[in-house]
Amino acid sequence: MAEIVRGFASSHGPLLILPPESWPLRADFDRNKEYHDFRGRKYNFEELVALRKGEQDFDKVITPEARADHFQRCQTQLDALGDMMLEVDPDILVVVGDDQHEWFHNDVQPAFTVFCGDAILNSGYDAEKEKNKHPSIQLVESQRHTPVDTYYDCVPELGRHIIEQLVEEEFDVASSSAIPKNAEGLIGIGHAFSFIYRRILRDKPIPLVPVLINTFYPPNQAMPGRCVEFGQALGRAVKSWGSEKRVAILGSGGLSHFVIDETWDRRLIDAMVRNDFDTIRDEPNEMFRSGTSETKNWLVTLGAMSETGMKMEMLDYVPCYRSEAGTGNAMGFATWR
Repeated sequence: MAEIVRGFASSHGPLLILPPESWPLRADFDRNKEYHDFRGRKYNFEELVALRKGEQDFDKVITPEARADHFQRCQTQLDALGDMMLEVDPDILVVVGDDQHEWFHNDVQPAFTVFCGDAILNSGYDAEKEKNKHPSIQLVESQRHTPVDTYYDCVPELGRHIIEQLVEEEFDVASSSAIPKNAEGLIGIGHAFSFIYRRILRDKPIPLVPVLINTFYPPNQAMPGRCVEFGQALGRAVKSWGSEKRVAILGSGGLSHFVIDETWDRRLIDAMVRNDFDTIRDEPNEMFRSGTSETKNWLVTLGAMSETGMKMEMLDYVPCYRSEAGTGNAMGFATWR
């Protein structure tokens, strides 16, 4: 039978790519955004500033020195995850990520999908298509994408086995066996996956099984407790596969953003470290809005690792603030071993 040899979780936000001196450019987006989701409600930027006044001195955590320190801490942990992956050297990597209208759109938006095709595509960076976007976005996209179209091998046999076993456990999971197309041709895989391949795997891909979760878009967002249960079934499916392959599982995304909520992050991290599934099930789904919803990818990974005997270890938690309203991205890095 297959063996789950390690678990990983990593944020994948733009601030992991943008140099810290460019973070204020992202803050300008925050100031001009129509509204921000925060603790189940929506606020414009000025309302957030007023609401969070006194919570902490955000001016102190957005100085050039603070931004540089936060950026370096994140790079240290990304390097550490890459080194761990090389050390473990799994035969297959199952990546749990969210799709933000990259493959799926309003016509079809599954809650849970497992890809069981032969390969996925990371579209080559097209500078001409990106030329009208903000320079900070151009930089991020140039690093997420490869210079030319690049195909990453997948493991259709394991993908199909996972789907069959999930259906046996009464999960109505969507099956995807081919790269989707639009009018321009084949569609590249979303950034939750391409970031992992480029930054953690260092462009030396491991055969992959992509698992896509709808964390962002109502009305069929996967609930927090269901994500844990799905992950547990995913882990059982991997271990029941009739192969001697060594498999690692990685959750991509999170934590709180685009408004950082350290209290919420630390409560969820504590629950994950303790395998406190009751706390996770009781967490209102309205707290998992916008980018914060990506934390559900960690919950699926947590479920998958929960029956292996391995323990979750937080390598670092880095709240990367970029504005006086507390906007930014809380970055997290973890492993199970």
